[in-house]
Amino acid sequence: MTIREMTSKAVTQKIFNKEPLFILDVRNESDFHDWKIEGENFDYLNVPYFELLDGVEEILNKLPSDKEILVVCAKEGSSVMVADMLSEAGLAVSYLKGGMKAWSEHLEPIKVGDLKDGGEIYQFVRIGKGCLSYMVVSNGEAALIDATRMTDIYLNFADSIGAKITYVFDTHLHADHISGGRSIAEKTGAIYMLPPKDATEVTFEYQPLEDGNEVTIGNTAIHIQALYSPGHTIGSTSFIVDEKYLLSGDILFIDSIGRPDLAGKAEDWVEDLRETLYKKYRELSEELMVLPAHFMIIDELNDDGTVAAKLGTLFAKNHGLKIEDEHEFRKLVTENLPPQPNAYQEIREINMGKISPDEEKQREMEIGPNRCAVR
Repeated sequence: MTIREMTSKAVTQKIFNKEPLFILDVRNESDFHDWKIEGENFDYLNVPYFELLDGVEEILNKLPSDKEILVVCAKEGSSVMVADMLSEAGLAVSYLKGGMKAWSEHLEPIKVGDLKDGGEIYQFVRIGKGCLSYMVVSNGEAALIDATRMTDIYLNFADSIGAKITYVFDTHLHADHISGGRSIAEKTGAIYMLPPKDATEVTFEYQPLEDGNEVTIGNTAIHIQALYSPGHTIGSTSFIVDEKYLLSGDILFIDSIGRPDLAGKAEDWVEDLRETLYKKYRELSEELMVLPAHFMIIDELNDDGTVAAKLGTLFAKNHGLKIEDEHEFRKLVTENLPPQPNAYQEIREINMGKISPDEEKQREMEIGPNRCAVR
C-alpha cells in the first residue's frame, strides 16, 4: 500500500467534526506526555521511534483495523519511515506532514460573527498551541489583535477578503508565543499599538494603547474600545468590539483565568487580577461574547471550532470567577500554577525587540503546550 500524507489542516477538521482517528506518536515518551494532538474521538499509542528500528511487528496487534491511523513525530522524517513499515505490513496509514513543528504553527481562520453595518470578526485558531488571534473587518479595513509570528496567514487572508490591515494590537506583552504584530505593521504600514505599561523596555516605536482608546475600523462605527485590565501582566488590556464582543486577552479564558507570574510578579499582580475579574468585568454586560487569547483544552472549542462564550455564562461556570474569599483566590493564582512556558524569558525579549533569533530557533522556542492559565 502507498502511504499518504495528512496536513495539519486536515487533522484540524477532524477535531472540529469530532471524527475518530488513531494516532501512533513515535516521539519520546516525555515529549508525548508533555504535548500531543488532542481530539475528542482520538485514540493514541506512543512508541518511541528507536524501539521500532527493527520492525513494527510487535505493535501490529495494538493498532486498530477499523480506524484511520496517523503516524506523528517531531519533524516528519521518522513518521514517514514508520508509516512505510506499517504500509508494508498491510495497513492503510498516513503521516503528519511537517510533524509536530507544522502542527504548532497551523492557524485556522473561522468567522465568529457579523458586526453592525456589515462588519465581520474572525478568530484564528492555532489549534496545536492553543493561541487565538482576531481580525476585525469593516468596509475594506481590518484590525488584527494578538497576531502570531506566522504573518503570511493574516496577510493572505486579508487579501482574500479584500481588506487592508490598518491597525495591529497586542493585548499585552506575550510570554508564551512570539508576536507577529510589529512585523505585520511594518509590512502593511498599519499602526501598531501596545499597552505602555508593558512596553517600558521595548526597543521600537509604537503607539500607546490606553484605557478608553477608541479606534474605528472602516467608515462604520465599529469601535474597538480599550479597557485597562491588569493581572496577567501589568499592562494587560481588553477590547470591547462593537458593544458585542469582549476580547479578554490572557486575563479570562473559557475554563480558567490568566496566571500572573510570567514576569516574576505573581504576588504583586494578584490584586490587579482579582480587581479586573471581580470588579471591572462585573460592571460589563453579561451578554458580551468573551473571545480569549488562548484556550487550554480541546473541550473549550464550540461545535463550529470557535472558542467563545457569553460573559454571564463564565460568571456562572468558570471556577476562577467564583472564589469569593480573597485569601483562597491568592492561594489559587500563586500556588496552583502549571510549568512556565518554554523559553518564556527569551520570548518576552523577542517581543520587546531586544533579540532576533533566526526562524528555526523561534520555532523551537514555541514548541510545546499553552501554559498561560491557572489550573
